[in-house]
Amino acid sequence: MKNKVTARGGLVYSTDSGRMCPACRRPVTNCACAANRPAPAAPADGIVRVSRETKGRGGKAVTLVKGLDLDAAALARLAQQLKAACGSGGTVKDGVIEVQGEHRDRVIELLAAQGHAVKRAGG
Repeated sequence: MKNKVTARGGLVYSTDSGRMCPACRRPVTNCACAANRPAPAAPADGIVRVSRETKGRGGKAVTLVKGLDLDAAALARLAQQLKAACGSGGTVKDGVIEVQGEHRDRVIELLAAQGHAVKRAGG
């Protein structure tokens, strides 16, 4: 579809480039301001929080580990250790370790044994 231009010269609608960034008005894949945005920071209090979440997961529980001040490689290694100890799958997303299933007690034990200050978060 061709670009339609109003009498003042503004873009009305275009399917040529897909989603556009509202800040820099470029396609999202070429967004200049995305590189300038800082990554969300983990809580700076030094406490690792372990919680359980089911929302948006079809009722299945997932154990979340937040607040670890580790680089990406160390976070991935720790996630591998936790998944192996719990005997389940999982992933690392945005600095949060997700372990499939309800494993809060086991994860808290393992993190405390490694010297982390751990708290159970949520209900």
